[in-house]
Amino acid sequence: VHTGCAAVPTALAVAEATRASGAAALEATIAAVEVMCRVGLAVPGRFHARHFHPTSLTSSFAAAVASGRVYGVDEDQLVHALGICGSQAAGIIEYLSEGAWTKRMHPGWGAHGGVIAALLARNGFTGPTRVLEGEHGLYAAFAGGHDPARLDALMATLGKTWELERLTFKPYPCGSIAHPYMDCALKLRTEHAFTPEDIVEVRCRTAAGPLPRLWEPLHAKHRPPNGYAAKFSLPYLLAVMFVRGWAGLADFTDDAVADERVLRVAATVGYDLDETIDYPRQFVGHVAVRLRDGRRLEARQDHPRGGADFPLTPAELTAKFRGNATLALAPAVVDTIIAEVGRLASARTLEPLMRSLQGEHRA
Repeated sequence: VHTGCAAVPTALAVAEATRASGAAALEATIAAVEVMCRVGLAVPGRFHARHFHPTSLTSSFAAAVASGRVYGVDEDQLVHALGICGSQAAGIIEYLSEGAWTKRMHPGWGAHGGVIAALLARNGFTGPTRVLEGEHGLYAAFAGGHDPARLDALMATLGKTWELERLTFKPYPCGSIAHPYMDCALKLRTEHAFTPEDIVEVRCRTAAGPLPRLWEPLHAKHRPPNGYAAKFSLPYLLAVMFVRGWAGLADFTDDAVADERVLRVAATVGYDLDETIDYPRQFVGHVAVRLRDGRRLEARQDHPRGGADFPLTPAELTAKFRGNATLALAPAVVDTIIAEVGRLASARTLEPLMRSLQGEHRA
């Protein structure tokens, strides 16, 4: 699940509206992340297997916890808020077929639903108290059931172990399964003297699991129809790395994905199944490039960067934020936001941060 897109904006918005402190917003964010992760971890892979978007199904639970924390709801009210969230859970992954915009709507819609759930519960509205594990609960409806012992174990660790510490920050704004492959492409590009025009063929090893999302149908992945579809096309993603040496938000506009220099390289990319890759427990990248001069170059990476084992540095995280934010905000405003975030834990209110987020926009 993608926690930040639901937990963070909800905590900030409700804390701003109630003039709560920065510490209160941070506490609300942490609580929301811990609950959202556990709701998803109880049924690993099962939401996707039934064609649902896990972030969409779980985001309202995060938002209810975040807003409930700031609003000061009591335990019974929070239970009812979560119960109300179960009746707002929705979100299918059919957007993958054509790069539709609906995935982008999911966390915002869930955040809206979670805030509404907390407000309703605070005013006496009730929801089912066994919303997750009940006979007709979330897991029965969307996951085909669950393991009660696993759910109990996850909930027993609330406040004792922290899923927040295990979150991954993406180095690239696209499907995380692709990231080790993209790092391999960057490594080959950096360490060997060749141009995109030198590339004859690119072959990747992959498990069967990612095929529907990143590889098939291959002819469509070679020429993604729009920027959003390109985020889930490994041929395009590798081509971008070979041609441009990086992949940021600017590489996923509809105009950017029509670049014929990139598409020529994308057309050379194919895959071979590798049964030794234990997906989804492993996110492995393996890329081999055949060049016009006869050389065959190969790279492998057995992990995605950005997680607890291979974290991004503070400088890399700041650079990523700056690269994203300066697409919309003036650089000086972005500098102010970074500084305000650094002071958030001791801020009496969120007013300085929220004011900077509404700062001077680029024309």
